Amino acid sequence: MALRFHQFPLSHPFQNLRCALKCSILTQFHFNRIIPLSSKIRDGGFGGRSGMPACVVQVVYDEGTRIEVEKDDVLNDVDRVKDRSVSVVLLAGGKGKRMGANMPKQYLSLLGQPIALYSFYIFSRMIEVKEMIVVCDPSYKSLFLDAMEGLDMVVKFAIPGKERQDSVFNGFQETDDNSELVCIHDSARPLIFTEDIKKVFKDAKANGAAVLGVPTKATIKEADCRSFVVKTLDRKTLWEMQTPQVIEPNLLRNGFELVNRECLEVTDDVSIVEHLNHPVYITKGSYTNIKVTTPDDLLLAERILHSEENL
Repeated sequence: MALRFHQFPLSHPFQNLRCALKCSILTQFHFNRIIPLSSKIRDGGFGGRSGMPACVVQVVYDEGTRIEVEKDDVLNDVDRVKDRSVSVVLLAGGKGKRMGANMPKQYLSLLGQPIALYSFYIFSRMIEVKEMIVVCDPSYKSLFLDAMEGLDMVVKFAIPGKERQDSVFNGFQETDDNSELVCIHDSARPLIFTEDIKKVFKDAKANGAAVLGVPTKATIKEADCRSFVVKTLDRKTLWEMQTPQVIEPNLLRNGFELVNRECLEVTDDVSIVEHLNHPVYITKGSYTNIKVTTPDDLLLAERILHSEENL
């Protein structure tokens, strides 16, 4: 039995092909492990975002048969999100005052189903998700209990806090200690794509924290207190944040300790991590992942769903 390392530099002719990394090894093999030079190695070339010059495949083998290893199998070994390794905190405790309805916006009907149940069902079908903590007023708990029938997933409940960060904290306290990622999602965003969730899971696993976002389309200007323009911001650097926002539990725990100790207020979840000076990766999402906040948003969500049905 022998040990061999295969190294592929950035100049390798296959570097820009998604599934082109092939290790031609004469082997009747036992796969020991795959070792990237950096856990930051990602799609976009063998160096990925880390800029590392190569990746290394370690194989223990006997002489015998030719094998091939695809690029995704190599680069994703460290960053692969395991089955049943993610705790989802579903925020469903908002009041929804801007909607002007007689109930919170996330419980309004969207084509015959409460808005909050759209993302609830999407996460419940994902193999990566081990549990869901629904943060909601106890009076709406029965809605989710009825929806749990037939689901192969643990569902827990937490009480909403005064502010969003308090609700996230309460939900986080209920997560399994062995979870590798905590995914926080607004239940008022019913049109999230499973593919986008998987992308942000993957980026959070690689970077510690990641958030779905889309490049800003509109021109954004900074104004003073008298509503006069101070300057026009560079649109190329601006992103509109969405959810899910996904964070490693230890980072989130440390962030909450800092935020609570310093009495800081944050308006989204990855801001908690930003206060630790830890980088947060933006995963490009979809413009249809809207937050239903006003009656116009509800109409738009209906149109989007109808258009998807007609595809």
